[in-house]
Amino acid sequence: MKILLIEDDLKTAQFVQKGLEEAGYSVISAADGQEGLAMAGSETFDLAIVDVMLPLVDGFTIIEKMRANAVNAPVIVLSARSSVDDKVRGLYAGGDIYMVKPFSFTELLANIQAQLRRSCIGTEPTLLRAGDLSIDLIRRKVTRAGKPIELQPKEFQLLEYLVRNRTRVVTKTMIMEHVWNYNFDPKTNIVEARIYKLREKIDKGFDTELIRTVHGVGYVIE
Repeated sequence: MKILLIEDDLKTAQFVQKGLEEAGYSVISAADGQEGLAMAGSETFDLAIVDVMLPLVDGFTIIEKMRANAVNAPVIVLSARSSVDDKVRGLYAGGDIYMVKPFSFTELLANIQAQLRRSCIGTEPTLLRAGDLSIDLIRRKVTRAGKPIELQPKEFQLLEYLVRNRTRVVTKTMIMEHVWNYNFDPKTNIVEARIYKLREKIDKGFDTELIRTVHGVGYVIE
C-alpha cells in the first residue's frame, strides 16, 4: 500500500518515511505545499499524511482541494497546533485523524492501520491471494497453506506487487520503480537478490513454485 507524506521538516519526514518503509509501506513524499498539492492530484495512494504549517500552500488548503477533487483516501493531519479550533478546522477540511506534534510513531502507525481498514471495507480487498498464498495488507502478514511466513519490509512490498499483478509479467525496471522508488540501474542485481530470498521463503518446501522467471523479461506469479 502507498502513502503520500507531505511534510516540510526534513528530520520529521525522514523519521516517518523510514518507519513506514520498515513497516512495509511504500512512501512518496513532498517537502512543500505546492509540490504536495500537485502529487495529491496526480499520484495514486491509499492514505495521506499532511502537515499543516507548510510553505507555499498550507495543509488545510491541500486537504480541502483533495476533497473538492473527489480524492477520498484517508488523511491524517500532523500539526504543532493543538488548539480546539485548529483540530476542528482540520477535521472540517476533510481530515480523518488530527495528531499533534510531537507524536508517537506507534500511535501514528495504529491510526494508519485503522484508517486503511475502514477505507478498504466494501472497496479494495484487504486480503490478496495467489493459490494457497495469502497476504493480509492491513496486518502485514503472509501465510502459505496456513503456515506463517516472516518477510522483511522490502520482501513484503515485492511480494505484494507481484501478487497484485499475478499472471502478468513484471520487468525488473517496473519492480525497481515501484518497490525502491528510483530508476532502474542495469548494473545492479538487487532485484535478483530479493527474488532469490523471497523464493527461499515462499516456494522452498512447497509442492508448487509460485514465482516464475521469464528469461530476458522479468517475473510472474502463477
